[in-house]
Formats: sequence, structure tokens, C-alpha cells
Amino acid sequence: MNELEVINSLKSIVNNTSALNLADDVFYDKKKSLVGSIDTYNEKVHYLDFKKPDLVIKKIIRSSISDIISKGINPKYLLISFTGSNDHFNKKNINLILKSINREQKKYKFFLVGGDTTSSSNSSFTICSLAYGKKIIKRKKCTNDDDIYITGNVGDSSVGLSILKNLIKVDKKTKKYFIDKYFCPSLAFGFHKDLCKFATSSIDVSDGLLIDLRNLVDNKKFGFVIDFDLIPKSNFFNRLVNSKTISIEKHLFNGDDYQILFTAKKKYRKLILNCAQNRNQKITRIGKITHRRANYLNFRGILKKIKDYQGYIHNIS
Repeated sequence: MNELEVINSLKSIVNNTSALNLADDVFYDKKKSLVGSIDTYNEKVHYLDFKKPDLVIKKIIRSSISDIISKGINPKYLLISFTGSNDHFNKKNINLILKSINREQKKYKFFLVGGDTTSSSNSSFTICSLAYGKKIIKRKKCTNDDDIYITGNVGDSSVGLSILKNLIKVDKKTKKYFIDKYFCPSLAFGFHKDLCKFATSSIDVSDGLLIDLRNLVDNKKFGFVIDFDLIPKSNFFNRLVNSKTISIEKHLFNGDDYQILFTAKKKYRKLILNCAQNRNQKITRIGKITHRRANYLNFRGILKKIKDYQGYIHNIS
């Protein structure tokens, strides 16, 4: 079964309104202004190995709090559960992990408040993120003709993973850039505080731009059109494409980007631009919501119906 099938099965026994019908990345108790999310990361599934524990924990923390940030609120508390062997969690690795957690706490203004440890042959982490917010930006609240925006760039993390797998050969500077983007995604922290001023819906790009955009839109009522050429890519990414080192289609929609994907009314275009400039945050308008129940990619002037959403599918075996 994949993740969606499991979630649909769970809906029959989840009857608390704070669960948001399991249709979002967080739960939200509006009366108590309490927001929470939980994520699990397994070695050889969500990260290749444990050779760089200080970078693995950074990636995991940023991946986890991006759910909270994309709702327009600050992460407040984290609980982290560690699973692994004595080799994984020896004194040296523990010190590296603790130093990274401490740096992330300071950077993203949250507090580590607890967790758990268990023994296993493979390493894994589970992170529970908690926050407070009087309002959050949910999924599936966009309407026809809303603009679609994304922060930062997409595709860099996918290239970084391919480099770590030795599937792509690049120079030292390029290699460092992409591996940094894989382990340390650049979150739109700061800009997220402005989302409540204009966003009608919001999600973080974790599974892939197309998959997450489909999850953002209520496909029973609406669809979307995005422009392929407007999808933001880094200069490093474009250089590899131009040199034919990589195929753009192979990496652009694979996810692991952790950027904020959101919708907003056209009347807020100037406000959004001003907020982005004030926060020094790259932001790109890539398309719009439509009244159709199908989704399209504008590929150099030709509308192509999206059939393969690519990205990451959570399978449970």
C-alpha cells in the first residue's frame, strides 16, 4: 500500500476535527491554537547512509519544520526519536548530531524538548513538530484564477542526490553546491510569516512540484496550469542543463526541495512582491488555478495535459 491508501483507510477511525480529515500536513486545534506534525526518516530510504550524521540531522529537521513553516507559523517545539546501533550513535556521532541540532535551534527559533532512543540495525529518526498559531494556511482553499507561486528554486536536491550516488560527475565547486542543497535545503524562513496576509492555500514541496501542486488543489472543483519555463532553477542547475550533463525533466519534479508552494488572489501581486523584497526571498509566479478538473503544463506555448506527476511516492511494503 502507498501512503495515500493508508491515509484513506485511517479516515474511518479519525473523527476529531483537528485532524483536518487527514487532508493536510498538520493537525490544527483552532480553539487551543495548537499545530503539530510528525515525520519519520529511514536510512537507505530517506537518506543514503549515516556517514555524515551532522548533515543528516540537519536535512531531517528542515524537512520536518517545513510543514509548519508552510502553514505560515513558526515552529516552537521539537521531539526527536533516534533509532540505530552503537556504531550509529557512538560518542563522536552524538556530539556531531547535538551540535547540528543546537545550530538549527538558533537558526529557526525552536526548542528541542524531548524524544526517545531505541536499538536497531539501521538508523531512523522520527520528529514531532509543535507550534502555536491563531490562523494557518490550509490546503485546498484556492479558487479559480488564483495565482500560483513558489519560493526559491527546485531541482537542486535531486541533482545532489544523484551526485552522492555517483551518477553524475561534476567539478568540485559544483559538487559542493548541490550536496549542500541536498543536506541543507534553503527554507523560506521569514517570508513564511507574511503568508497569512495573502495566501489562499499553501504546502511545502517535499514529494515533488507536480505531486504537491495536485495535493494543494481541490481537484473535484479546480485544476491548474503552470509554465514550464517559469519554474525557478538555480544558475548551477541551468549550467548542467546547458552542458547536457543532466536532463532537466529528470530532476525538476523529484521533490526534496522544501520550498513553499502557495496560491493567492491577483490583487495581492504587488504586496507579495514587496514582502519578498523586504525578506530578500526569491519568489516566482509560475501559473494559475483554473476551473477545469485537469492539470496542464504550458511547455513553450503548447498546453500538455499532465499524466505523469513524477516525484516521490510513499510505498509501504
